[in-house]
Amino acid sequence: MNALSPADALRIGAQIQVSKTVSRLLGGFGDLLVQVEHPKWREDPYPLYERIRAKGPLYRGLSGSWATASFALCDQVLRDRRFGMKYADGTPALTGALGMVSQTYPESFLDLDPPDHTRLRRLAAPSFKPGRMDRYRPTVQAVVDSLLAKVAGQETFDLVGDLAAPLPITVISDLLGIPAADRSVFAEYGTLIGEGLSGVHSVRQAERLITVGEDLVVLFDRLLHERTAIPGDDVISDLAAAVGDGRMTARELHGTALLLLIAGFETTVNLIGNGVRALLGHPEQWESLCSDPSLAAAAVEEALRYDPPVQASLRIAHTEVELAGRRIRPGRFVAVLLAAANRDPEVYERPGEFDISRSGASDHLAFSSGLHYCLGAKLARIEAEIVFRTLAERRPHLRQAGPLRRREGNSIRGLSHFPVTA
Repeated sequence: MNALSPADALRIGAQIQVSKTVSRLLGGFGDLLVQVEHPKWREDPYPLYERIRAKGPLYRGLSGSWATASFALCDQVLRDRRFGMKYADGTPALTGALGMVSQTYPESFLDLDPPDHTRLRRLAAPSFKPGRMDRYRPTVQAVVDSLLAKVAGQETFDLVGDLAAPLPITVISDLLGIPAADRSVFAEYGTLIGEGLSGVHSVRQAERLITVGEDLVVLFDRLLHERTAIPGDDVISDLAAAVGDGRMTARELHGTALLLLIAGFETTVNLIGNGVRALLGHPEQWESLCSDPSLAAAAVEEALRYDPPVQASLRIAHTEVELAGRRIRPGRFVAVLLAAANRDPEVYERPGEFDISRSGASDHLAFSSGLHYCLGAKLARIEAEIVFRTLAERRPHLRQAGPLRRREGNSIRGLSHFPVTA
């Protein structure tokens, strides 16, 4: 493992402590926006979102950043080209320890604004066309069958470790074209990066994340050269062709492949975990699904609305913007509270209830909106639908078997351990 220099280690350690101190101070002053990441709201952040909603369409934190829990405003900001992922001059938004670590990773189009975002997304998009994703249904079903067969004789099993995590990493590895010999370490890397998305909490974690980033670049670079020589039917082969004719650089391929790893793994594992927890926590809904497994697709949409994996997203004003009668100055952050928007009473009846028969549940913001709408949304839906339907058909007596554990951080919401028994 590559080691951080003593100076960098000290800087990261200091930034972590400063961040924690500022968070405690501002939280103590009643800054609701800062409290969004406070551990006390990890189990149930939705009462905090309602407090923010009660402040009006836009809430201004003590730091000068803004937040909105309004569905209409969230959708507006996500679609408005006057907001971006970076500052107007192209400076990255991330600061502190996470910013230092992220600098060692190749940028993906998720981090970029047009025109580079548009160019790179168009190159990756054909690999995720709905028809191509539908062809993965038999593969997904076979993986689910195999994973459930492994735990068939066990009294209890971990829904996350035994099913929700291995499924998407297997599927995204196949989609990208990761060789069988590299898949175990690829899965390990995906887990480590996923844990880092909610922040860097120690110098050791920062060191591991930097090393993982460097190792993944080596892996993707090797695959680039292999697929340039002998193309296959996979995403990296498609991207290698774009590198070969000058439509993207090798570094941009590295960033795109890394994004697809994270998005293809992290969103789906948390969707499955959160969704099954919601179903088992509402026995009448679980019974409805078991009685009619064809409701699995509807259950996926309601799970995405009710408790989405990505709780919030940030946008930066590139110019002065008037929003809900308030003036947003250039360079100011707007926190788009996706999970709060998905429970907006102006859009949904009984927004706090989990109901898989709800009409209009699919009109949610769980996969974002506008330019950065999730490219892998179709695949995530397919994987979760097959898991929900298969569990309902084969494990109708499934129930929680012990205390669960949540992953670190609040902005990416998911479970790290979920014991269940059939």
